[in-house]
Amino acid sequence: AKEKQPAIIFIDEIDAVGSHRFATANGDREVQRTMMQLLSEMDGFHELKGVKVIGATNRIDMIDPALLRPGRFDRQVTIPLPDKDGRRKIFEIHAARMSLDKKLDIDEIAALTEGFTGAEIKSACTEAGMFALRQNKKKIELKDFSDAIEKVTAKPPAGQPEHRG
Repeated sequence: AKEKQPAIIFIDEIDAVGSHRFATANGDREVQRTMMQLLSEMDGFHELKGVKVIGATNRIDMIDPALLRPGRFDRQVTIPLPDKDGRRKIFEIHAARMSLDKKLDIDEIAALTEGFTGAEIKSACTEAGMFALRQNKKKIELKDFSDAIEKVTAKPPAGQPEHRG
């Protein structure tokens, strides 16, 4: 990035390499070395002119405090979960090409998804379509969305990782 400046480095899921440091097993040493190098590059002693680093996470609680010190990732921008109107708009986007029952009320579906992320809403739309397809329906009904919402929010069986969205 220094050679190609101006540049923006975007690190998605920064918590994968920037989580709290612990005494770790051998498998995590490379991750720890990566984070130490990242901290070194962002230490603030040598200004990264023309290079901006942006990290994204949905687990800010896992981020090592060293990454959040001034001169590194010193600004946090929190993007809250969508409100009911935002969820309705997200549903409209993902359901735009779906064959919906005329009686279906998107506002009602948006109300059922309090606390959903955009990814979970997309997943609910996909699942609703799958429920309708399995029953050879021509249109997706409220029941299909209700079943899909239940499936998206369901806890996985014991021993399997949770995945929502």
